[in-house]
Amino acid sequence: MPGHAGGYGAPPPPTPPAPPVRSGRPRWLRWTIRAIAAGILLLVLAIAWLALTAPLSKSLQPPLPPSITLLSAEGTPIAQRGANIGKPVDAARLPEHVTQAFIAVEDRRFRSHWGIDPRGILRAMVHNMRSGGVREGGSTITQQLAKNAFLDSDRTAARKLREVMIAFWLEAWLTKDEILSRYLSNVYFGDNAYGLAAASEHYFSRTPQELTTAQAAMLAGLVKAPSRLAPTGNLKGARARQAVVVSTMEDAGFLTDAEAKAVQPARLRVAKSDDLPTGTYFADWVLPAARDRAGGVGTDLRVTTTLERRIQRAAERAIRRAGLRQTQAALVAMHPDGRVIAMVGGKNYKASPFNRAVQARRQPGSTFKLFVYLAALRSGLDPDSPVQDEPVTIGDWSPKNSDGRYLGTMPLTRAFARSSNVAAARLTQEVGVRNVIRAARDLGISTPIPEEATIALGTANVSLLELTAAYAAVAAGEAPVRPRGLKDVEETSWFERLRNSTRPLGRREIDGMRTLLAASIRGTGHQAKLPIEAFGKTGTTQNSRDALFVGYAGDIVAGVWLGNDDNTANPGLAGGGLPARIWRDFMTEALGVQLPPPPPEVVEEVDETMENGLDAAGAALDEAGDAIDEATDQFQGEIQGMGINLRFDRDGGIQVERNDRRAPPPPPTPDARRAPEEE
Repeated sequence: MPGHAGGYGAPPPPTPPAPPVRSGRPRWLRWTIRAIAAGILLLVLAIAWLALTAPLSKSLQPPLPPSITLLSAEGTPIAQRGANIGKPVDAARLPEHVTQAFIAVEDRRFRSHWGIDPRGILRAMVHNMRSGGVREGGSTITQQLAKNAFLDSDRTAARKLREVMIAFWLEAWLTKDEILSRYLSNVYFGDNAYGLAAASEHYFSRTPQELTTAQAAMLAGLVKAPSRLAPTGNLKGARARQAVVVSTMEDAGFLTDAEAKAVQPARLRVAKSDDLPTGTYFADWVLPAARDRAGGVGTDLRVTTTLERRIQRAAERAIRRAGLRQTQAALVAMHPDGRVIAMVGGKNYKASPFNRAVQARRQPGSTFKLFVYLAALRSGLDPDSPVQDEPVTIGDWSPKNSDGRYLGTMPLTRAFARSSNVAAARLTQEVGVRNVIRAARDLGISTPIPEEATIALGTANVSLLELTAAYAAVAAGEAPVRPRGLKDVEETSWFERLRNSTRPLGRREIDGMRTLLAASIRGTGHQAKLPIEAFGKTGTTQNSRDALFVGYAGDIVAGVWLGNDDNTANPGLAGGGLPARIWRDFMTEALGVQLPPPPPEVVEEVDETMENGLDAAGAALDEAGDAIDEATDQFQGEIQGMGINLRFDRDGGIQVERNDRRAPPPPPTPDARRAPEEE
């Protein structure tokens, strides 16, 4: 029916709107496309930035050898060294064990990665976090080539990114053997040797093709720290690192267990060099630090050092004027802040390039008493505190004073001035050996120190450079003082600054030590006395094998050592003798002071009658002396039959000794471990 709800004439219900038509591309795909587009854009921008800032075209060219000119503190050239660059090597033509040594220790996945090794980076991060500092790097051989040959030495994120990009670039344009060849031809091996050919010739006098497994392992181990591990100065460290490389070669499958055990420590055969610039001892010492700062093999450097030419000439003249024959000598001078201003490592560099100021480790004798008395001051004693100068036995050790005299109770100042051995031994026993060792460590001594009382007399070996720096700490009032040869202080990380921080010495410690050192100048070191205030200490070891004087005046701290390279005795040599006079000779010229002239000879006029009377009196005295000598001989001859010997002292005293006419006992066997005694 019309109008009836639900009838046939009613309109159909409205149709719901259809959903909007969506694209068939899923959302995740759209975001993936956008990310790829953004990545491509960033890559294009990175390549453009890299093209402007990184030497991509240069990275495919062989690097140029560097040249380093060392300048004195005044800016005058003192030495010039061109790098010892070997001929390029072809990795494909080298023995397998040579290339495998480098790949095993530097980049085990070199043959498989594309320039960077994420696994190696992750492993290095974990190891560094566990060790609390930067102990291991994750750079591949390709990255090292990019860094060493084509970039500077700054440690910014921008340089690291450029290093990665250049590594990719090198991997894209060069084969693995070409990259390895470039790397081996230019990597630094210490001792101014760049490239495998130069290093193998320098250290072993042979070509890379002739290297043994032991030699290849040692060279591969040097790459980590070439300045510190160079075997010419640190053979023990280089051999320890060689053992690590051999172990990694075994782990990598390059050596069997039997082959690894058969590898012996490499033996050096160092090629001699005719390059003898002025100041060679100092230049050899400072060059590794200058090389580390070079930044790249293609860098020409002019590095300003701390050496002062006038002071260096004064040091060389002081050694020459000493008139030494067989005995060797060393002298090092620095400012209290550690800037080394003069260094003489021997009498003649051409005859012996061994640097006795830096490389030699010898007993310091009584100069080590600086640390004994510092520990005593820290324990609460002061320069006026009493100490017994009487014989003492500590365990099975019975030290003796060199002059055989024991003066009873005396203040620390006098005991230090006369360098009493028994007093130093008693103080060590009183304050404890560990506190003496701690005092030496606090002042910068890094060499091993045995934990025994004999160290009171200087039985622990040290270098003259470190010993002089320890005395510089007293002059500076803070410790430790670290010797350095470069004028500009290199920026270090916060961790290194924290680890190498110095601390001021206490006012009481400084005043006490300076009082003692000044007293020593008036005592055993009186031959080092200057017309200005000076501080120092003598040192002589057993049988006069070593003789030293270390001290400071003005703004210069200097140490002098004399001895034989074979550690044989030097009868009559003592720290208070020739070393003290060399120190005084050097310091007077270096500081520009004048020693007081000797007193004028008094010449009086006498008349002829008085002169004749003096002659007669002299003749009478001569006759009386002859008569006394004759009577003495006759008297001694008569009483010797009675089993008695008489000995007349210089001071007029007479000592009576029994003579039982028995065979004298054999001389005692010298104890090799007996502590040195001050002459």
